Amino acid sequence: MRIKLTSIMVDDQTKALRFYSEVLGFTKKHDIPVGEYRWITVTGEARDDLELALEPNANPAGKAFQEAMFAQGIPIAAFEVGDIQAEFARLTSHGVAFTREPTSAGPVTLAVFSDTCGNLIQLYQRT
Repeated sequence: MRIKLTSIMVDDQTKALRFYSEVLGFTKKHDIPVGEYRWITVTGEARDDLELALEPNANPAGKAFQEAMFAQGIPIAAFEVGDIQAEFARLTSHGVAFTREPTSAGPVTLAVFSDTCGNLIQLYQRT
């Protein structure tokens, strides 16, 4: 068994695709119309067989969960980076709003930012 696909809910799929590809640097793998919404996935630089789906938060239960996690300051996903200081500087220069600047936390350094689509995302670098 292995993880092949995971998803996050977003409040606007077009805005999310732009942010995750143009700002974060992920690569669009799928963008398929599915009725009112789209099946959108992105992949990271190291592997194109591990996908992140950008799901619409149209389900009221999902939207309530997303809003509660954001209000409580809890990241919905975590992405590993090789140089968190450089990534922090790069993303800040693109206008990304961080709620937590790079901070040492034992075996990792982490930072948290808003993805502009209703989620907090954690970056981490192993120390």
